[in-house]
Amino acid sequence: MKIGVLGGTFDPVHRGHIMMAEEAREALSLSEVLLVPAGQPMLKVSERITSAAHRLAMLCLAVAGKQNLKVFAVEIDRPGPSYTVDTIAGLRNQYGGEDELYFILGWDSLEQLPEWHEPARIISLCFLAAVPRPGWSRPDLKALEADVPGISERVVFLEKPLVDISASAIRGMVARREPIDHLVPGPVVDYIKEHKLYT
Repeated sequence: MKIGVLGGTFDPVHRGHIMMAEEAREALSLSEVLLVPAGQPMLKVSERITSAAHRLAMLCLAVAGKQNLKVFAVEIDRPGPSYTVDTIAGLRNQYGGEDELYFILGWDSLEQLPEWHEPARIISLCFLAAVPRPGWSRPDLKALEADVPGISERVVFLEKPLVDISASAIRGMVARREPIDHLVPGPVVDYIKEHKLYT
């Protein structure tokens, strides 16, 4: 099988996340895509993040009824900091060596991969499916190769979707009482209202 993995804070999950997962699934003929909400994201230690329980509940609502999208809460269940390499290693053990894993990330995140925890081990465990991001040019694989040897053979560039949706912008819109229905799945909008998140 070919399994996609899309990690994120999902604070909140929005239509862009779902489009990334579905586009990667179709483009790479993936059997399924696992959406992995971060427990304690290492790159966001200074930011205030909504509780894992709320983020997980919103993610489950967003993928309800979508057969090939599944929520995988391993990072929330695991104590301590969330490292992508630990998640991918755990999935590799769970699915075995026969299946191919594709970690889905934006061009901006691919550019920053050398700063991640154990990037060389990440590319030894999975392929990287790089999705375009507005305002970012396609990363230079030759430059990345200098920091993470072998990465150029492990990256697949996708040309879409080009989605300009920001979770932080959505949080700001909710705080200003602006509608977010066009950016966030309906059940998630209702959940945000019911639990008075981001106000």
